[in-house]
Amino acid sequence: MYLRRRCRIKGGIQYESWALVESVRTARGPRQRTVVTVGKLPGLDAEEKIGWEEIGRVLDGKPATTPSLFEQEPDIPSWATVNLKGIQVERLRHFGDIYLGLALWKRLGLEEFCEQHIPSGREDIPWSVMAAVLSLARFCAPSSELQIADSWYSKTALDDLLGVPAEKINDDRLYRALDALLPHKDNMCKHLQKRYGDLFGTKFDFLIYDITSTYFEGMGKANPQAQRGYSRDSRPDCVQVCIGLVASAEGLPLAFEIFDGNRTDVTTVEEMVELMQNKYGKAERIWVMDRGMVSEENIESLQNCGARYLVGTPKSMLRKFEQELIDKGWQEVQNGVEVKLCPAPDGTEESFVLCRSEGRKDKETAILNRFITRLEAGLDKLKQQAEQGRLRDRQKADRRIGRLLERNSRAASLFDITVEQQGTGNQSRLKIIITKHEDRYEWLLSTSGSYLLRTNWTEKDPKEIWKTYIQLTQVEDAFRTAKSDLGMRPIYHHKADRTQAHILVCFLALVLWRTLQQWMECSGLGTAPRKLLEELREIKSLDVLLPSRDNKTIRLRVVSTAPPGLKILLQRLKLPLPNRPKIIENVVPTLAD
Repeated sequence: MYLRRRCRIKGGIQYESWALVESVRTARGPRQRTVVTVGKLPGLDAEEKIGWEEIGRVLDGKPATTPSLFEQEPDIPSWATVNLKGIQVERLRHFGDIYLGLALWKRLGLEEFCEQHIPSGREDIPWSVMAAVLSLARFCAPSSELQIADSWYSKTALDDLLGVPAEKINDDRLYRALDALLPHKDNMCKHLQKRYGDLFGTKFDFLIYDITSTYFEGMGKANPQAQRGYSRDSRPDCVQVCIGLVASAEGLPLAFEIFDGNRTDVTTVEEMVELMQNKYGKAERIWVMDRGMVSEENIESLQNCGARYLVGTPKSMLRKFEQELIDKGWQEVQNGVEVKLCPAPDGTEESFVLCRSEGRKDKETAILNRFITRLEAGLDKLKQQAEQGRLRDRQKADRRIGRLLERNSRAASLFDITVEQQGTGNQSRLKIIITKHEDRYEWLLSTSGSYLLRTNWTEKDPKEIWKTYIQLTQVEDAFRTAKSDLGMRPIYHHKADRTQAHILVCFLALVLWRTLQQWMECSGLGTAPRKLLEELREIKSLDVLLPSRDNKTIRLRVVSTAPPGLKILLQRLKLPLPNRPKIIENVVPTLAD
């Protein structure tokens, strides 16, 4: 690497700056690539001229101040005599991703909220700062508190951005920060609702509710909520807790509650609605839930408390609309998806919307046929073994049939299996009689890809009702993000409070993620925060050491140059990177030869 002097003439005036350049091999031969710009003179590209002292204003969303054309920058030498052969680079740190995460944290007002609500005591580092460290670590590089203290924090530029040296971050302080943060969960959720409205104009006419689970490593004996239940992570061998998440129609997380691991989805609805009304007040909101949440008791409970709802229904309810399935009058809502509004069969004020999807039909039919093929093959094998006398124990036969039906549950209702004992003694044989119900099979084929929505919403346009219900995919995507990208699973904490605090930090990281997604969408940048974070992780903070000829060193703290495409993205987000170096150690400048 070497320093290159750059010259530019603007308005008849020549401006000069230095750039650290490295030579790289390419298929077309050696090329030079700019690593960082280590110095600019006043007046050049003033709108992009951001220094480290202005980072706070940028993170708060305020425009950075820039010197005027004729104003000399303080404390920055114009020239120094430098030994080019002795140039070094030190202290390489992650910058881009934590810079973005801290901007999101501040613009959501979470820094101010924590400062106001978490009481201060004799602690050396404010709990509001530690809450930011926990959430940013979960957002940028999910890891345990021990790993944050041992390695992650010291490899980031957070000590520069937060002013907290790495030796002050230890696992004990991080664990105590979890304890300090947890009591303010409900107030934080209220604060976020207000900030969503201020930032994006979000309305809360619709509340989308869904539930997931996350499992523990260990027995979780100190946590009464850790129980075995239906695992969405395919880990029935582990204890778990269930998490109910409420989100806006845009998928912005609003609130969450933690339930025992053995709770079924349908039993959480009444409790969750009551909790939301007690904490955030009653309003004319519409609850959107999938069919796993639906029972007649829940529908009655929602009606009694005056709540509106839009829910999926069990597949069996389609039989009440058998004639509507074959009648005309369908409206296409998008390519391959049709809907139809139907009145309630019992004459109530409810409305039902029949939906059918060609893509979903092909998928469900293929899955059903695969289960049928596997079940028939297994049953035929058992039948042949019984006829050949190799299967004589009736209890063993019943167990094997039960396992087959369990593994192929989607096709189990299509078959009746009867096991009969014939003969006595050594001549006894088992006879397995298999009956397939073709009428049930035809019904399943005819309803494949079809589903039914139920609502007491006054909206009568089936297209609008379907579009609202399909927003459930936003919560499902949020669950995938929390588990995969933000590392919510597995849980290693043993105590109930620490488990809830861990999930709260994951919730805050999810808030940052979904806010970034909404921010990108409003800026016309799509909805792929994962890709943006990957690119920003390549932006580093580093120190460039410039040895002078009088045995002193100039140490410049700089941020690596972003590729042109990433620069455009950051400009659209109004989040410029610092491009003016910070002088850590300096010598008296001398005129260059």
